[in-house]
Amino acid sequence: MAGPGEQPDPAGVAVTRVETAQEMHAAVLDRAFAADVVVGAAAVSDYRPASASGHKLKKEASEPPPIELVANPDILADVGARRRPDQVLVGFAAETDDAEAHGKDKLARKRLDLVVVNRVDQPDSGFEAETNRALVLDADGARGELALSTKTELAAAVVDRVVARLAEGGHPG
Repeated sequence: MAGPGEQPDPAGVAVTRVETAQEMHAAVLDRAFAADVVVGAAAVSDYRPASASGHKLKKEASEPPPIELVANPDILADVGARRRPDQVLVGFAAETDDAEAHGKDKLARKRLDLVVVNRVDQPDSGFEAETNRALVLDADGARGELALSTKTELAAAVVDRVVARLAEGGHPG
């Protein structure tokens, strides 16, 4: 599944395009149970406007109208709740403070096998940099710091951990 973007679809990969969190939720849940590995790398918004206007909102008053927000579905938590015992479920978290504590919370709350905590508080890592720093936490309690590296190198390190989990039989229980 992928939202709108500029990158071309990878060769040999079936991509389902979605535009909303609800569309992504439905598409992921429709396919996740059949997958051996589910990687939740999309940064889906936690909230969305409760209603959308079908037309431009004109500036008629000095104050803009309030926007009521409602929660989007938690795709990764819903996949974790429905997962097979032999699946490997990987999540990502972008953190600026208390990275390990927030990562451990996400790992447990969403029933993940691995969480990759991206350290986005440094100018040389994060969303708009070519490099990244990460902490990988494992459901078994293992942790590994991934020093500053390219995102391709980081992806390879995560894949190595996923392969190791598959060899062990997936989720610990």
